[in-house]
Amino acid sequence: MPGPDLTLDAVLAATARAHPDRVALRADYGDLTYAELDEAVTACAHALRGLLGSRRAVVAVASPLHPDFAVAFYGVIRAGHTVAPINPLMPAHLLEHALISSDARLAFVTTDLFAQLRRVRTRPPNLLEATLVGPGGREDAGDIRTLDDLVAAHQVLGARAAPAPPVDPGALACVHFTSGTTGLPKGVLLSHRNLTVNAAQVAAAHGLHSGSTVLNQLPKFHLMHLNAAVHAGATQVLCADADPKAGIDLANRSRCSHLYTIPVRLTRLAADPALPGLRLDTVAMIASGGSALSPVVAERLSAHFGVPVLQGYGLAETSPLTHSASAADPGPGSVGPPVPGTACRVVDLSTRRVLPTGERGEVQVRGPQVMLGYLDPDEPTGIDEHGWLSTGDIGYVDPAGRLHLVDRIKDLFKCDNYLVSPAEVESVLERHPAVRDCAVVAYPDSESGEVPTAFVVPAAGAADAADPTASTIGVAEAVAAFVAERVPHYQRLRHVELVTAIPRSPVGKVNRRDLRAELITRRALGARVPGNTDERRTGMADDGKDLSNLITVIARFSTAGDPLEFERFFLEHVEYMRGQDGFGAHQAVRLADDPSVYVNFGWWLDQEAFQKVVQSPEFRDHQGVMQSMLRKADLDLCKNLFRVNAAESAGERAEFGTPLMTITTYRGTGSAEEFDAAFTAFATHIREIRGFGYADLNRSLRDAGTCTGLEYWWDPAAREVAVSGPEHARLASTAEITVERVTHVAWNRAPADEETPTAAGRQG
Repeated sequence: MPGPDLTLDAVLAATARAHPDRVALRADYGDLTYAELDEAVTACAHALRGLLGSRRAVVAVASPLHPDFAVAFYGVIRAGHTVAPINPLMPAHLLEHALISSDARLAFVTTDLFAQLRRVRTRPPNLLEATLVGPGGREDAGDIRTLDDLVAAHQVLGARAAPAPPVDPGALACVHFTSGTTGLPKGVLLSHRNLTVNAAQVAAAHGLHSGSTVLNQLPKFHLMHLNAAVHAGATQVLCADADPKAGIDLANRSRCSHLYTIPVRLTRLAADPALPGLRLDTVAMIASGGSALSPVVAERLSAHFGVPVLQGYGLAETSPLTHSASAADPGPGSVGPPVPGTACRVVDLSTRRVLPTGERGEVQVRGPQVMLGYLDPDEPTGIDEHGWLSTGDIGYVDPAGRLHLVDRIKDLFKCDNYLVSPAEVESVLERHPAVRDCAVVAYPDSESGEVPTAFVVPAAGAADAADPTASTIGVAEAVAAFVAERVPHYQRLRHVELVTAIPRSPVGKVNRRDLRAELITRRALGARVPGNTDERRTGMADDGKDLSNLITVIARFSTAGDPLEFERFFLEHVEYMRGQDGFGAHQAVRLADDPSVYVNFGWWLDQEAFQKVVQSPEFRDHQGVMQSMLRKADLDLCKNLFRVNAAESAGERAEFGTPLMTITTYRGTGSAEEFDAAFTAFATHIREIRGFGYADLNRSLRDAGTCTGLEYWWDPAAREVAVSGPEHARLASTAEITVERVTHVAWNRAPADEETPTAAGRQG
């Protein structure tokens, strides 16, 4: 069942004719019928033809969960242009890459993306305009036009642009960027046929029709959900609230038949104490995608709600869906059989021989939804001469034809020359009652090559359940023993790190490479993590507290009046902050070249503690006063990586004269793993240099690939020695480095009974 051989525009037009009064999109501010959607798309298309002309162009469209995305997406298509959906959560450097590599002429952006667009270093050469879509205020967007403004401006001119010429279904429709978890996102070229066929495949797999009402509770609007619902004539209810309970409530109020969400939210729902009191009145199936869903979570929710919880599988390169379980055959633990018109096989990693049922190898797929290729013509497609796409995933097919995924090829590693799948170890680990969340990575080992190491977020009351002593070591040992009893020797956990949270992408994916790099960096510099019996210390200030979730809030203030007046008030504000739960320490500095600019580093034991404080009335009052004193303020929430202190050989502060403080910004040009390894080598080197004091490093959560460090040198000449060595040269090869000289304003830390390791050490 390959589906209709139509363009995307033709599918929307046909549905609007067949179901004009059917609600297409329902949001919290009203409904949009298919007739109204079709009319809005036509108006948008005319405006785009008037602005961009008839020459085919790429238009980037942010994809918030908002009706504007549907109007802009189909408007670009109807105008005869190519659409490039972009993640509304993109940091500046990825937005820059997407706009430049696609050569976008126009960008529909959210308010958040517009702020990121202002931060890009290289303006996309052919970008004419940025236009605002989606929710959010315009106060920070200046004179930028909205989608409605763009359409209205064209209507005022009274000119109706000529309709776009007919388009072949095999022509390019969309440049869809990959998630970029292992490098810069790749632009995937998708034809009209790729997307319309896949819309029909999704509708068939999920049982969508014109009587269906689906709830989309997703971080962004995905093409699969938009196109499948339009193909079927179904109603989409948009739930932008991330709270899973809000999704349940809205699904009941809207009488939804389908509920689409992501694994991280289902995991949160399964652990919510309120779950026993929740019900689903009309929903017949819950579908999860974006990353792997724990079978434990799926089983619990399915048993509670009495409906199947399904998992699907696909890639950006396959438009995206290739496999899906169904309400009739949920196939727990699998991603179901191939969708109609799609073939799947598993091949040996080395010989590429096709493997029989049950044997593990690389998953290959073939079907009409497989991409045309990549935006970069030099990028290998992984498609062989017979149309088989190698997915990079390891899996096997069961006797019923359902696909079971094991892991990504890139995540596999060898321990004692045996292949280890982190995802397989996680699937065992997450069944222990003391484990709320987990992630497994490879850690270098001189004897075994690499060994499994687990990051574990303990469940509430986990210590009591795991060990009578209720110690963190007891929890770590208990879960390690649990895994050891159930896996081969080479999959046993050699290290267990207990943490308060595991960093995940908005759809729940774990970046194992970054997690592994951070673990190696922390250990190389001597950080001790609870649950780990290896307590080497080589310079990291550490008192045994859990630093795994430590965050740094870097605030940069440009004063409007008397800088010292702001300084006095700000230090009073810090006194309030340091009395709050979760506060660790702060360091305030001023730029030496511009004393009107202050920068404050605030360390907090976790993000939740910081967010709780900033929502308080006292904080908001302080914020209001500070705003009256400032020209500009910028806040960057960062993941603290470590602080390295001087070794004994570096001398004592009293032996030197005037110190040097710098803020150093690193913008990665390679992988996070390469940068972390280079910084580790540099930090290990400088701690021995006579005259070094300390260095702190923090990775931005807003701008992926950017790190900010605060350095203190007892002897300014020591820094010149450090940056002239090969260690710094290696570091400079992995990042663009910017250095700002600063002067000390104030440093303070939490009271003695709350002292955090980051604030400790020989700081002078």
